[in-house]
Amino acid sequence: MQRGVAYGVMAGALWGMVFLVPRILPDFSPLLLSAGRYTMYGLVSLAAALPMARSLLTRLTREDLAALARLALAGNLLYYVLLSSAVHLIGIAPSSLIVGVLPVTITLLGRRDHGAVPLARLAWPLAMVMAGIVCINVDVFTTAPDGAPVGMLTKLAGLACAVGALVCWTWFAIENSRYLQRQTHFNGNEWSVLWGVVTGALGASLWLVIGLLPTGSLQTTLASERWHSFWLLNLGLAIGASWLGNGLWNAASKRLPLTLSGQMIVFETLFALLYAFIYDHRLPRPLEMAAIALLVAGVSWSVRQHADDDAGSASIEEKAQASAH
Repeated sequence: MQRGVAYGVMAGALWGMVFLVPRILPDFSPLLLSAGRYTMYGLVSLAAALPMARSLLTRLTREDLAALARLALAGNLLYYVLLSSAVHLIGIAPSSLIVGVLPVTITLLGRRDHGAVPLARLAWPLAMVMAGIVCINVDVFTTAPDGAPVGMLTKLAGLACAVGALVCWTWFAIENSRYLQRQTHFNGNEWSVLWGVVTGALGASLWLVIGLLPTGSLQTTLASERWHSFWLLNLGLAIGASWLGNGLWNAASKRLPLTLSGQMIVFETLFALLYAFIYDHRLPRPLEMAAIALLVAGVSWSVRQHADDDAGSASIEEKAQASAH
């Protein structure tokens, strides 16, 4: 169990980097960040798929391809475009805290798939989550990121993007789990590799869209050093957050009871916040500290309530996070 907890913490540490990269690369648009990250992820997945390519292709159906394309579009490209936009507009802390509600939204919207938990039992955990969201929203509208003046519409747009990212990943987690339950000709690792390859193809095609946009040509004026950093960071995300992070999460899930492994997901949010405060050279503000405490407590309490009600079955959170991130 100690080893399982260590693996879960390391997976969260790698996933937290997803929030930091847009902050490090503010001069790259969310579309470019998404295209770069998932092109690299596709190449890494393709390398992993080559040894078993013939076996995978013989079992792959049109229905599988359509499902993979939908899941990759919503769970990767659109999700990361919205997340990067939110980080650019309102910063890492509010973005990561809003997306950190993921285990609760999956539990609520996917309840019919794995046993209903009475809403009365979730009332207090959800109240704590809502209080945390209120705290982070008040902080966003009373403090400008990095001390720079930010308009009301910009803040609203940033919050909307963070909520949109949460919706995208919630939909992906539920739909991916349901599809994995319906099909039996791919195991979790094979499905993850296929998903990465399809994501890479969509990421590569996104470069064509960027080239057709009027604003796409503006990025060519960036110095070559910035493009070097862009590709290195995206390669790091592809290998670290997407490939190694998933492997660590799978290893943690095999060693931990459901009541504990579900709560390991909150380390992604905690590490994203830690990276943000280190990068900005500051301590969390009072409202941020309150939001962190309320959200982590509320999410953990909600997951524990659900796990206690259905301890014998695998949760949607585990299956979705184990497939890919």
